[in-house]
Amino acid sequence: MDLVRWLRTQWDRAAAVACALIGLVSLILGWAGVSDATLPTEQIPYVASGGLFGIFALGVAGTLWISADLRDEWRKLEDIHADIRADLRAKCE
Repeated sequence: MDLVRWLRTQWDRAAAVACALIGLVSLILGWAGVSDATLPTEQIPYVASGGLFGIFALGVAGTLWISADLRDEWRKLEDIHADIRADLRAKCE
C-alpha cells in the first residue's frame, strides 16, 4: 500500500503513533536527567518537563487512537444501515 495514501486516510493513527513515540522519548530523557541529578532541586525540572510532557503526549496518543477506532465503527454501522435501507426498499417495490 502506498505510504502517502495510508497516511492521508489514517492520519489520526499516524499522529497517535508519533505522539506515543514523542511521549516515550520524553519520558526516557526525563528519567535520564533525573538519574544523573543528585539533589532533589536538580531533579524537579526533569520531572516537570520530561515526565509531565511525556504523560500528556501518551494521553493524546491514546485519545487519537480511540478516535480512529470509533470512526471505523461508525463507518461499519453506516454500511450496515445502508444495507438495511436497501433491503427495505427492495421489499417495498
